[in-house]
Amino acid sequence: MKCMYCQGELVRGSAPFHIDRKDVHVSLDKVPAWVCEQCGEVSFEEAEVNAVQDLVRVVDEQNSKLARTA
Repeated sequence: MKCMYCQGELVRGSAPFHIDRKDVHVSLDKVPAWVCEQCGEVSFEEAEVNAVQDLVRVVDEQNSKLARTA
């Protein structure tokens, strides 16, 4: 598979993922991904994107519960 930016080769590896929202910071050190050997561009597959979205949704829900009790 080729990188859409530099046409370098994509290899299976992992990459960090960070998101900040609603006073919550989620940091994942190693999410499975395709990483360009040439430029380092990261691409996540649908399964990983869905898993991260599910995780963020749960964090949002729990954060809302905490905010109501504060």
